[in-house]
Amino acid sequence: MQEIGASFRRLRIDSDLSQDELSRAANVSIGAVKNLESGKGASLSTMVKVVRALRREEWFGLLDPHPVVNPMQILRDRKLNAPRSRVSRKRGQDDDV
Repeated sequence: MQEIGASFRRLRIDSDLSQDELSRAANVSIGAVKNLESGKGASLSTMVKVVRALRREEWFGLLDPHPVVNPMQILRDRKLNAPRSRVSRKRGQDDDV
């Protein structure tokens, strides 16, 4: 959590904002900003507000990466490409026994 806090702190400083200015822009308490930056923790709501105030919404896309391998697609492909395991007969055919 401390690494995340350090990232927020660097981004705030790079944006030339004080903690007070960021707290007002994000509509959170200054204590919430301090806790976030120090790595003590923050609510998800606070983090979202701060990310938006810092105009880094593209970070949200990193939270839901697209899987490289989709297990459900693998199962579907196996089912479609699998050889039939049972031979069916047409109705009405007599057995040649």
